[in-house]
Amino acid sequence: MTDNTFGHLFRMTTWGESHGPAIGCVLDGAPPGLNLDESDIQSWLDKRKPGSSRFVTQRKEPDTVEIMSGVFEGKTTGTAISLMIRNQDARSKDYSAIKDKFRPGHADYTYWKKYGIRDYRGGGRSSARETACRVAAGAVARKILGSRIKIRGAMVQMGEMEIDRDKWRWANIAKNPFWCPDAAAAKEWGTYLDDVRKQGSSVGAVIEIVASGVPAGLGAPIYGKLDADLAAAMMSINAVKGVEIGAGFDAAALSGEDNADEMRMKGKDVDFQSNTAGGVLGGISTGQDVVVRFAVKPTSSILTPRKTVTRQGRNTEIATRGRHDPCVGIRGVPVGEAMMACVLADHLLRHRGQVGKDTRS
Repeated sequence: MTDNTFGHLFRMTTWGESHGPAIGCVLDGAPPGLNLDESDIQSWLDKRKPGSSRFVTQRKEPDTVEIMSGVFEGKTTGTAISLMIRNQDARSKDYSAIKDKFRPGHADYTYWKKYGIRDYRGGGRSSARETACRVAAGAVARKILGSRIKIRGAMVQMGEMEIDRDKWRWANIAKNPFWCPDAAAAKEWGTYLDDVRKQGSSVGAVIEIVASGVPAGLGAPIYGKLDADLAAAMMSINAVKGVEIGAGFDAAALSGEDNADEMRMKGKDVDFQSNTAGGVLGGISTGQDVVVRFAVKPTSSILTPRKTVTRQGRNTEIATRGRHDPCVGIRGVPVGEAMMACVLADHLLRHRGQVGKDTRS
């Protein structure tokens, strides 16, 4: 299998399978001298780990990270950082009944067609379990970015239920299990998802990731665009089917006047009057908030019987047992944050390499 690596100067290579002994990642490009220990990474992994509420998979994984290389006496050495997370609660027997069946909506069929073999235990490499590696990498990326850049994520839609943006409060996301910035919507979502879970079904979601404090100048024209790399990063997350930057698809309904982010001087700085561009113009950051949204499809593993076929070419039905998220988008929020951090860290290092500083006066 190729293409296990993401990034240019800050490069993340992930490895491992859902039901293997461990998963992990190798990170290249982290500068030497950064303060880093397991607790810096663990705090972010704890936000993504399974079993954190009744609304996510009840697989009990502590997701304890181990730093295997690249750190000495609490500081990065500039060499490759290797991180490992051991799998401790895999139940492979849950999948034995479907080892010859392709789950609709899953990667079972395409993996089998491409490689001629597949790991049916939880999807193997195609499992969302791999995203824990990304969250660990994102923690290191945040160290590169420093405290100036703040990355936050929120779920803005679950199924057909959207938040009221006038009620958006960042403080609310820590007060409910949905990363929801609208307290009233979060209460409704709890009842809604309980019903979905009891029915053995699933729903999708829309996640919004916002990076504040991003300096102007990150990204490059044509093939190194910041927004293009962000779109690729978010689309690489399991179950993501759509990405938009700033106004996104809504921009198609705007007039040229409404879409233009007008500018005025505020002291010696340029002050944008709006942010339909999502903080990126011509592939280069403007200094405004970088805003990305992505759509997550409903979890493919459901109890409701669905029509499918077997490896032997027979028509059959399948109902997936085991422990699954009724809305995989919930745990997708910290993954989206991590991928934003990885892209920004990569572009910050690339920017420094080309122009020698973070911003241009």
